[in-house]
Amino acid sequence: MSQTPSSRRRTPAPPREDVLAAAMEMIAERGLEKLTMAALGREVGMSSGHLLYYFHSKDELLLRTLEWSEGRLGAERGRLLTRTASARERLDAYVDLYVPDGHRDPHWTLWLEVWNRSQNADDDARDRQAAIEGAWHRDLVALLAEGVSRGEFRAVDPDRFAARLRALLDGFSIHVAIGLRGTDRGTILGHVREFLDEGLLADA
Repeated sequence: MSQTPSSRRRTPAPPREDVLAAAMEMIAERGLEKLTMAALGREVGMSSGHLLYYFHSKDELLLRTLEWSEGRLGAERGRLLTRTASARERLDAYVDLYVPDGHRDPHWTLWLEVWNRSQNADDDARDRQAAIEGAWHRDLVALLAEGVSRGEFRAVDPDRFAARLRALLDGFSIHVAIGLRGTDRGTILGHVREFLDEGLLADA
C-alpha cells in the first residue's frame, strides 16, 4: 500500500546544537581543513544543501560554531570567576582558561580562522565577534576592579590594564596555537604570571 503525502515522514534534522558540536569535534579530531559542508553533512546525516539552508555559508557555520563554543567557555568562566577565592587566584584561572591547551587547540584554531575571514565579513558578523570579545573584556575589567577595591591589586585603571593584558594573551595564545617553537603553554603562563606580578601586586 503506497503512502499518502500526509503519511510520509521525513527524517528530522538534528538540532542545530548537535550540528555545531559535531563541527567542533571534527575540528578537534581532524583539523579545520577537513571541515567541509559535505563532510559535516555525513557526520550528522544531512546533505550539504540542507546545511547551507540552515547556515547559508561556511563563514556563518564557523561563526555559529565559535559562538556555541564561546557560550560553553563563558559558562565555565562564570563559574571560575564567582567561586570563593582571592582576586589573584581567579585571575590566574581566567588566564588558564584563555590560553590554548597547545598546538592546534580546536577553539583557538576556529578563532583564528574566523578572525582571518573577518576581513571580508559584514557588519552583523563583526558585531557578533565584538560581542564575544566584549564578554571576555567585561569579566576581566570587573575582576581587576574588585582586586583593586580589596587592596589585592595596585590602583591600576581596570579597563586600560585589561586591554593590555588581553593583547598580551592574544599574542602569546596565537604562538601556542600555531605551535611556534619555544612558546609552549607552560612557558607562556609563566610569562603572563610574571607580567601580572610586576603590574598588579599591591605595594607593601
